[in-house]
Amino acid sequence: MTPARPAYDADERTQLVGWLDMQREIIRWKCQGVSEEDAHRSVLPTSPLMTLAGVVSHLRWVEHCWFQVMLNGESAQGNPQFDQALPDDAEMLVDAIPLAQLLEEYERECESSNKTIAAYALDDIGRNRDFKSGSASLRWILLHMIEETARHAGHMDTIRELADGTKGYY
Repeated sequence: MTPARPAYDADERTQLVGWLDMQREIIRWKCQGVSEEDAHRSVLPTSPLMTLAGVVSHLRWVEHCWFQVMLNGESAQGNPQFDQALPDDAEMLVDAIPLAQLLEEYERECESSNKTIAAYALDDIGRNRDFKSGSASLRWILLHMIEETARHAGHMDTIRELADGTKGYY
């Protein structure tokens, strides 16, 4: 499987969504064939929550944060990133959750995000006024999400190689 890049001559929206979708596909690709044990194994001593499963969970909640909470103005309730009673990075505390479940949740969140993206123009700004970042445009959010997802895809390259030796082009 090779994730597809958007066409060179595509319009701006198609390119932005295409690059984000490609990075999302790389996240799923990095999890293919990994054992449950390795998906939850911490391989970075100074970052014990940085596991394949933890990153997938984190990215699911980041999608929710930016597209549903900041852009759509929906409630942040249920998103562990906003729960002050939980420890920092609580969305990455997923030892008891199977990777397949986390990937399904991530997939559903990405589908929800894409529906939200389709409902806005690139220059539209978020509806959430409780946070400064709620005034970001859809264009800004898409660029940020490409950066965020690609950054974590790079983390997953290293985690996967350290966990079970698997390497890939992306």
